[in-house]
Amino acid sequence: MSTESSNVMLALLTGAAIGAGFGILYAPEKGTKTRKKIKAKVLETKHEISERVSHAKEELTKTANEKKVEFEQKLDDTISNMSYKADDIIATMERKLEDLKKKNAQLQK
Repeated sequence: MSTESSNVMLALLTGAAIGAGFGILYAPEKGTKTRKKIKAKVLETKHEISERVSHAKEELTKTANEKKVEFEQKLDDTISNMSYKADDIIATMERKLEDLKKKNAQLQK
């Protein structure tokens, strides 16, 4: 779930809760009945928010794990490529050293 859609969902839930609260407060009922309705609505909203947070947490964990695996793969590939390049550089330097030794031997004759 993206941050933007999470924010929109939270705003909608908050707006719905506030709207329901005002609707209950201005309803022509006894105070005890109104308080019970408010409590029920608060518990319902709390449950909905808990579910949304739990879902967002699961999605975030899933995305983080996917990115971790992707990063580890790229890191392994990079290290492997660097290892091959290091081997190539060492082989090239060894050939140049041999060439220099041959030239040095010829100059000493």
